[in-house]
Amino acid sequence: IPSLDELVLQIQPVLNSLLGGGLFFVSNSLIGIAQFLLVIVLTIMLLADPRPYRQSLIRLFPSFYRRRAEEILSKCQDCLQAWLVGILFNMLMIALLSFFSLVILGIPLALAQATLAGILTFIPNIGPTLSVIPPIAIALLEEPWKAIAILITYIVIQQVEGNLLTPLVMARQVSLLPAITLLTQVFFTTFFGFLGLFLALPLTVVAQVWLKEVLIKDILDQWHVSPRQDVKLVRATLAAPAQQREQGGGEEDKRVWEEGEEEKYTRE
Repeated sequence: IPSLDELVLQIQPVLNSLLGGGLFFVSNSLIGIAQFLLVIVLTIMLLADPRPYRQSLIRLFPSFYRRRAEEILSKCQDCLQAWLVGILFNMLMIALLSFFSLVILGIPLALAQATLAGILTFIPNIGPTLSVIPPIAIALLEEPWKAIAILITYIVIQQVEGNLLTPLVMARQVSLLPAITLLTQVFFTTFFGFLGLFLALPLTVVAQVWLKEVLIKDILDQWHVSPRQDVKLVRATLAAPAQQREQGGGEEDKRVWEEGEEEKYTRE
């Protein structure tokens, strides 16, 4: 039988690892909460009086482009408002459907878990997967069959949200490809941590509007040859054989030209 000192020596590494993991989890959680509160405070400050920030951003552009920049910012505002209304409605519907389902199945803390499911709907792709973990864990402690029922119920709810609510409610939203959404989430999470999951989608909506308006409409769509340049291009193309003959062009081109001239002379 090992002595007390030996037991302490054997248990100490396990306790140190558990303590270190617990401190790491608590510190990351506090950092995430602080970042989330910071975003809320900054959002309230921007919404309270957005005009000075908007005008300061417009002044960063050249004078000839400031009116156009203001139009693009207005489109960004409209897209963000439509997206926010749609996502809030989706969050509310997911929370209600989850609440009624959990109550019917007799799962404890149904309101808290439904609220969590609604909040995590804000994070596409990852949020629905995270929201199903707490009710399944609680159901496993009571009756295992309830865990399977909860999994099936949440899958049905997500299918309703993805195939019915999103197409109908968020029709005015800037459409984002699923792959683009996932890549932006990975990008922003890498640089901004857990906060990046919340910022990824709205920032992607804004970035897509700017790319569409500036790169596509103002640059690529305007990149064409004018009618006057078309005439010059045609004249240059027609004059190329004559210039080539004057410069001692190839024998084949010269022969073709002479045959054409001879045929023209014969017809005359």
